[in-house]
Amino acid sequence: MTVNTRVGAVLQTNGQPRGQCQFTVWGPELDSVELRLLSPQEATLPMDRDERGYWTVTAEDIVAGSQYRYCINGDGESLRPDPASFYQPEGVHGPSAVVDHSAYTWDDDDWQNLPWPDYVIYELHIGTFTPEGTFEAAIARLPDLKALGITAVEILPVAQFPGERNWGYDGVYPYATQNSYGGPEGFKRLVDACHQQGLAVILDVVYNHFGPEGNYTGCYGPYTTDKYKTPWGNAVNFDDAWCDGVRQYCIDNVLYWLREFHVDGLRLDAVHAIYDFSAHHILAEMAEAVVDLSKQLGKPLYLTAESDLNDVRLIRPSAEGGYGLEAQWSDDFHHALHTLVTGERYGYYQDFGTCEALATALRDRFVYSGNYSPFRRRRHGNSATDLPSHRFIACAQNHDQVGNAQGCNRLSVLVPFDALKLTAAVLLTSPYIPLLFMGEEYGETAPFQYFIDHSDPDLVKAVYEGRKREFKAAHGFGEPEPAHEPATFEMSKLHWDQRQEGQHHTLLRYYQRLLELRRQLRLSTPSYANEVQVTGDDDRQVITYRRSVVNGTLLSLMNFSPTVTTLDVEGAEVTPEQPWVLTFDSAALEWDGPGSSLPAKISETQPVELPPLGFALYWRT
Repeated sequence: MTVNTRVGAVLQTNGQPRGQCQFTVWGPELDSVELRLLSPQEATLPMDRDERGYWTVTAEDIVAGSQYRYCINGDGESLRPDPASFYQPEGVHGPSAVVDHSAYTWDDDDWQNLPWPDYVIYELHIGTFTPEGTFEAAIARLPDLKALGITAVEILPVAQFPGERNWGYDGVYPYATQNSYGGPEGFKRLVDACHQQGLAVILDVVYNHFGPEGNYTGCYGPYTTDKYKTPWGNAVNFDDAWCDGVRQYCIDNVLYWLREFHVDGLRLDAVHAIYDFSAHHILAEMAEAVVDLSKQLGKPLYLTAESDLNDVRLIRPSAEGGYGLEAQWSDDFHHALHTLVTGERYGYYQDFGTCEALATALRDRFVYSGNYSPFRRRRHGNSATDLPSHRFIACAQNHDQVGNAQGCNRLSVLVPFDALKLTAAVLLTSPYIPLLFMGEEYGETAPFQYFIDHSDPDLVKAVYEGRKREFKAAHGFGEPEPAHEPATFEMSKLHWDQRQEGQHHTLLRYYQRLLELRRQLRLSTPSYANEVQVTGDDDRQVITYRRSVVNGTLLSLMNFSPTVTTLDVEGAEVTPEQPWVLTFDSAALEWDGPGSSLPAKISETQPVELPPLGFALYWRT
């Protein structure tokens, strides 16, 4: 018997209030499964099993919002939600609900996505992005992001998690959209509104583990395996017994967000914790499925990955033995930049902290590309210099680096204003795809704490004790804010009024101008290591960086010293007719600096004085 293996409750109404719904759940070792319809009418329907372990039944006269559970192996006392539920209106322990995905009327027919090199990503958490913490409230802020120069919004995970407060990485229903944010309808409206603003949407998804509360997958089958351990528990089962059904469950989930919610791309969380030693890696299989869907839809769709492996196999094409993803994060860029401006050296930061390290990150994508890492006490990474720069995503701040840092403080609290400007300039004039963490553009001062809303007191205590141990090991202290307290969540919300105040407003305009320059000077032009000239001088704490773009050559001068630094600008390639032209100076009065003292043009080799924590960008045709 051939069945539809698209798991979940797939409703077909053909525009009518009621329709036919096929319920499919994967449980290869179960003896029996019954569908228990709970509303609007009650009914019990036995399900049939195929040879691959899929149980299915078709029910008539079903309406969107109908609630249901599954009865497993005849145990009527323990009815379970659907592991592929599209909506959990009463939370992770409540019944699942049918969703009519065809009912939403989209207004984005003309949207064709953006070319990947044009992405400027803004990472946001729905719960703390606005006071209301909903999809609907986020829509009102999209014009602000558009005016800033953002081209893509990256949303932290929205898969259903326990309670109403969570980063999103404790999700237990990969197909269900968080009820407290506004559910599937609310998310569709947000994506639709982004497209109306010309903004692409990336969704953060988690395939390395399930959260600790409300995860009923173990009742159905081996969705996880104890063959591998992640920092968050058992790994998702991608290469153990019965893994075929789990692989399909996750691949279909990738396509689900792209197809049903019109999302333009996905960010795969911590793929270094996805364990698969099969001949055909799950990431490669996901990438192939996305390519097929992209062809069907006639527009590009992107898979990107977070990884700390510095392994370009993720983004190499399959013909070269790679997995074929579009881009990957470069943590080395963040670490090199962060340590220079903060002076922090704890944990993995001990591997960085020099101008030479940041110069290497700007030139080679990774600082560690097969060389020895003192923190790891082994060689780390492989070379990325033959790959174009736009295949790498770089940031100065993100949810992980802020939320897992000492005090969970942003750079705005850790460094002076001039250092904030220097950091922004290094990021936004880099050849990589830049990612901003919400509020970064105006120097938001609120921390981004880790927060949860688990209902089990023992689990709450375990989370606190675990985080306490992690903080003590990494930072030398062990008293993080209590993650379960509502106040911890509330203190992490953005203060949008800061955008119009003093230096916050100056910084906002500063980011806008840098992003405008990025577009005008075509700073997103793909570059390779052999096209880049960069020098890090740790004695004077300066970096000089030169690279070609479509309409000229750029020269960036960066001073990470707290004092004025003099350096010689080579003039061998310039003439009075084609001089270096000062295009941006972080010391200018309009950026609340002391005033620019740099030459407006450089047509021969000459010394230049860079102010403390100063950044200058020169350009020539």
